[in-house]
Amino acid sequence: MTGKVSRTPRGLNKVAVAISALLLGPALSGCILGTERPDLNLELPVAYREGDHNAPDAHLPAVDWWRGFKSSELTSLMDGAQIYNLDIAVAIAQIAQADAQAGEAGAPLLPSVTGTSNAEQMRSATGSFVTGGGIGGTTFSQYSLGLTASYMVDFWGKNRATLHAAEETATQMRYNREVVTLTTVVTVANTYFQILAAQDQLRVARRNLAAAERILTLIKQQFAGGTASQLDVSQQETQVATERATIPPLEITLKQNIAALAVLVGRAPANFTVKGGTMTQIAIPRVTPGLPSELLNQRPDVRMAEAQLASSNFSVESARAAFFPQIQLTAQTGVQSAALASLFGPGAWFYTLSAGLTQPLFDGFLLESQLKQAKGVQLQNLQAYRKSVLSAFADVEKALVALSQSILQERLDIEAVASARKAFEVSETQLRAGTVNLITVLQTQQTLLTNENILVQARLTKLLAASSLFQALGGGWTPTGQLSSLQPQDGAAPQAQ
Repeated sequence: MTGKVSRTPRGLNKVAVAISALLLGPALSGCILGTERPDLNLELPVAYREGDHNAPDAHLPAVDWWRGFKSSELTSLMDGAQIYNLDIAVAIAQIAQADAQAGEAGAPLLPSVTGTSNAEQMRSATGSFVTGGGIGGTTFSQYSLGLTASYMVDFWGKNRATLHAAEETATQMRYNREVVTLTTVVTVANTYFQILAAQDQLRVARRNLAAAERILTLIKQQFAGGTASQLDVSQQETQVATERATIPPLEITLKQNIAALAVLVGRAPANFTVKGGTMTQIAIPRVTPGLPSELLNQRPDVRMAEAQLASSNFSVESARAAFFPQIQLTAQTGVQSAALASLFGPGAWFYTLSAGLTQPLFDGFLLESQLKQAKGVQLQNLQAYRKSVLSAFADVEKALVALSQSILQERLDIEAVASARKAFEVSETQLRAGTVNLITVLQTQQTLLTNENILVQARLTKLLAASSLFQALGGGWTPTGQLSSLQPQDGAAPQAQ
């Protein structure tokens, strides 16, 4: 729409009113937010079945909890994984996407202003012929410069609810990053423990191979002296070959875990080495689980489910607000002239003001279906949040049981290995003296090998249970017990409604 109006105070007042309406529109928005908050109905236990109930706040997980294992190599691997792990990098990129989507969702809450410029030349035909056979007509030009501003008054809170839903999704992505980070560092610890276990098993296998070869040498000496049979030699040769055959599978396990650890810390396996050592050098940090209610703030996966539920709550509000009338304010102003020289001259200024209201009457039940879908997602996320809370409590209980029982098992297996080693040493001594047969020696050796391997597995189970407990507790806790170093620092944490 174009035209000329007089520059009267009355016209200027109308423009001022329109601009004021556009600026005050955001202040009139979102007056029904906060109506969709389902009852969480959570069952929170007072204390855990396992663990130290006398001092729930003592020995809470440290922020850098992996240092409690007293391994400098493990600490270095943890630091590298947090910097170079590619899964964490992907999660960080997802945060950037979610933030951008939140920015897009917030754009309708602000007025939209567009600048326009136009220059056109038109010719109109007269419908009569002139000399020379041409068609007569008139040519004229039109020039204009203008600004167009529009704003959708978010009186019912639809756009603001959409923004809050996107913000909660961005918060959810931050907690997803912390879930990925926690999973990564725990996987680094577990893979490193698997490497140590493989190295310990290789030591056991080589030690038993050396013992079998030592006995084979003795049997051959006895055979040469006529005190042992060829059957005795063959049996011991079979034992040596059996012991030697256990080494390649352990080498496979060791080297494959080293390659997996290289990927976790963002290194090429060919250029990556691990010194390792033995599981006996790894300490078990003393840790208590604290109070179950604190776990809701510590577990990033629980907080992520909470943010997801909050986002769906706002989505329901947005879908409900879509049923109400929508008010659109539009203002346009600028200058227009048939001559470029007089574009800014008197009388070239124009403006248009408009306000429109739209009310859905019948859309084939589209809005109703969208509301039902939003409520279905809300219910789904509510149940997922409840399950995440119960699963968190169960994870802690299972990790506490596994840790306490694996410590007990290790102590019993140490006693069994000591007894089996003493029996093997005695049988070997008696074999040299000729007072015991080879079958007894083979039995004691096999018993020792079995018990040593069981002890290695018990120690590995203990270490894996310890790392699982830290994962179940949500990583490290700050002295206040509210947020760990693995939890978001650059986004507001969602609160249960």
